[in-house]
Amino acid sequence: MSLKEIGEFGFIKKISRGCLIRPDTIVKAIGDDAAAFRSDPEQLTLMTTDLLVERIHFLRAAISGFDLGYKALAVNLSDIAAMGGTAREAFVSIAIPDDCQLDYLDDIYDGIKDLAAEFDINILGGDTTRSKIDLIINIVIQGIVPDKEILCRDAARPSDVICSTGFLGDSKAGLHLILNQIAADTQGLKSLLKAHNRPQPHLREGRFLARQPGVHAAIDTSDGLSSDLGHIAQESQAGARLYADKIPISPNLKDFCARFDFDPVKYALSGGEDYTLLCTIAFEHAEEIAHDFEKKFKRTLFAIGEITADKQFTLIYPDGKTKPITPTGWDHFKAK
Repeated sequence: MSLKEIGEFGFIKKISRGCLIRPDTIVKAIGDDAAAFRSDPEQLTLMTTDLLVERIHFLRAAISGFDLGYKALAVNLSDIAAMGGTAREAFVSIAIPDDCQLDYLDDIYDGIKDLAAEFDINILGGDTTRSKIDLIINIVIQGIVPDKEILCRDAARPSDVICSTGFLGDSKAGLHLILNQIAADTQGLKSLLKAHNRPQPHLREGRFLARQPGVHAAIDTSDGLSSDLGHIAQESQAGARLYADKIPISPNLKDFCARFDFDPVKYALSGGEDYTLLCTIAFEHAEEIAHDFEKKFKRTLFAIGEITADKQFTLIYPDGKTKPITPTGWDHFKAK
């Protein structure tokens, strides 16, 4: 059997067997956005790590050093956000090829430091080494979350309202511009390019949601709406129903899809690297939480569907037609 046959998540499930040697203080091990373990009676420690590899996650010629550093930290902070946590300490490791100039490396660390300062994060160390070909950046983040406020993938309940903290699909559009060498010749296209190169981690939104009664499960949209919501449904042993006309699509993405003849709903379902949060909220609390979210953040908490008990994953169109949803987001190894 090959990696392409089992895919990234099948591989993770396979290697996770036998990893938990001392389970007593572990709340979440492999399988969520971050690991969580008990550090004191009322608080949990969170740990997460993400690896960015040139030509897999980014093209060096198409992203500034500052944006690359910013993004490398942002994708890690997004995992802490998905758990409802506060990020505290960071460790940065980097493998550097001979053709990577010192000015570019300085810019990478400037981007990391800029975002770290915004969220009061210390950079405490890491490792540096040489790479023969590609630039590789790995960041480890330590965070904290009150024991009773942690958000996990496996806590969704039937009749929960599914919500998104932001627009979906913008980052994929930015990637399309990069891969097809399309000039960002309008303000809208520039915004889509920025959504891909410099994503905003929703840490403050995650903490807000974690404190609200009735918020059950959460995940960040790193792999795409269809895949990430699928993780919640699978881990919660439930189904999900999405409404096509409720999926939050930005005006910029609508213009992009009209210009390049794409279906914006399909784009939002399959896109990844938006790093918004998906959460599920008890029906009786959803309206009040959405109101308070908009009051605090000056933007909408989008209600896009509901969790179901039937374990089906479906998309409903305005005319009432339904269509099964197949996860089409990012998987590093799966055969396409």
